[in-house]
Amino acid sequence: MPMTRIGTSETLLEELRGWVEHETPTTDPAAIDALMDKIAAELEAVGARVERIPGRDGRGGQLIARTPPETSGNGRPVVVAGHLDTVWDHGVLSFRVEGEKAYGPGIYDMKSGSFFAFHSLREILRQGTRTKSPITLILTSDEEVGSQTSRELIEAEAARACAVLIPEPAGGTQKACVTARKGTGRMVVKVKGQSAHSGGNWQDGRSAVVTLARLITAIHHMVDLEAGTTTNCAPIWGGTRPNVIPNEAGCEVDIRVATVEKGEALVAAISALAGPQPEGTEVSITGGMNRPPMVENAAALALYEAARAAAAKAGYDLPKQHRGGGSDGNFTAAMGVPTLDGLGGAGAGAHAEFEHVIWPELAPRCAVLCELMETLGD
Repeated sequence: MPMTRIGTSETLLEELRGWVEHETPTTDPAAIDALMDKIAAELEAVGARVERIPGRDGRGGQLIARTPPETSGNGRPVVVAGHLDTVWDHGVLSFRVEGEKAYGPGIYDMKSGSFFAFHSLREILRQGTRTKSPITLILTSDEEVGSQTSRELIEAEAARACAVLIPEPAGGTQKACVTARKGTGRMVVKVKGQSAHSGGNWQDGRSAVVTLARLITAIHHMVDLEAGTTTNCAPIWGGTRPNVIPNEAGCEVDIRVATVEKGEALVAAISALAGPQPEGTEVSITGGMNRPPMVENAAALALYEAARAAAAKAGYDLPKQHRGGGSDGNFTAAMGVPTLDGLGGAGAGAHAEFEHVIWPELAPRCAVLCELMETLGD
């Protein structure tokens, strides 16, 4: 089977720059849809069958691109799923290159990986490479806020797939792909108290902030690093003025767990804190798990070995890792579909002001994803 020519890292960086400079905060659905317009036009021009799903609930739309039947085998498709939204508001960061590092909003998480998937599909079709299986590319708009409007689509496409590839960024200094991830959850704690003057009527008040402080400490004590369980309470709010006993307070709670069972237990433990409190306040707690754990299994390891062999041909070693952050791969792996994650750009700084990729590695990293897209199948 002929291999698709990817091009050089310099040419990939030049085109990736356009994606990065086209900023796409999750909160700006019009900006995301405009980038999807450009992507759709490029893919349709080389024969891809493109479908657009309109956005809802204040989010952007989704894009599905499929190879035409005559370009591939007849088995179950290989699904490649990436997202275009970033955590960065417009104008916070700008694109720049310093030595081997290319900086910019979302360039690491995960514009580079989504670009790899697009570029690979476009070049496979443009160069007439016949693939072992059909390819389905999904690009979504809301992964950074939990994939509420795209999860159903991702799971529907994964249910028909022989494998799912997730080009989220390669991990850490080892530049590893990902065979397991923690499950993630989000909960909201709200406290209602009773206002009073903090000097003249202190005894009549019921401080929501005091209750919240106690609950935050209790939730923090649920952390079990050895078991892979963490909690984090932020942001936190409460009170109006120093001389007013606060009648409202609250926080969000991020939870990370290694197994489904630990997730259920942690959600139950936090939820049990709700109800009347010793301070005379009332607590309500909502939310729960939103991404199941991605557990390493034999199917994921088989995909990893294929990726590692492709990386060796491209001239580098590809280790694997387990990662604490969630991705859309959590959904597909929990369905029992073979899933390999972390196939995007190498770099650092996801969600940080120094976010960057190592741009000379763009071509070899993209080549591995492209080879998997070409060669995986039943």
